[in-house]
Amino acid sequence: MLARTAVWKHPSMMARSSSAESSLPPRVLLVMPEQWPRALLRAALREVGYDAVGTRTLSSALRVTPNEPGRGPVRLVILDQSVLSGDADDQLAQLLARNESPATILLARPTLAVPDGSWQRVLGRPVSVGEIVAAVQVSVPLSPEHRHPLDA
Repeated sequence: MLARTAVWKHPSMMARSSSAESSLPPRVLLVMPEQWPRALLRAALREVGYDAVGTRTLSSALRVTPNEPGRGPVRLVILDQSVLSGDADDQLAQLLARNESPATILLARPTLAVPDGSWQRVLGRPVSVGEIVAAVQVSVPLSPEHRHPLDA
């Protein structure tokens, strides 16, 4: 079972980051091995206002910089169940701790049992891009000033 790790921040860091973070759209990290579904979901999320970033594996997701200048924090991680094999428990725990315990959505495979985890939502496949975007909007609501396409 995966445990979330709390990360302590000095109060002055929280004040600085919260004001800067509020002016930037939240980042959504997509960890999906299949390129085209990942690219389509990333484009759909950016269209509604999320700063979506995609990776193929948990190890490549660990290389995404948590505090990148000009970008908001990773507030949500979407994982395809197929990336949760081998040493995935350790990598996922590192990823969540490194990004200050963002919410998680699991895209579950129909023929596999849902693994233990602290998933905020579990969406069973087949699932549409629209259903995933709707789940993201419930999990990490956008402020009115962020509800616009990022690439327009």
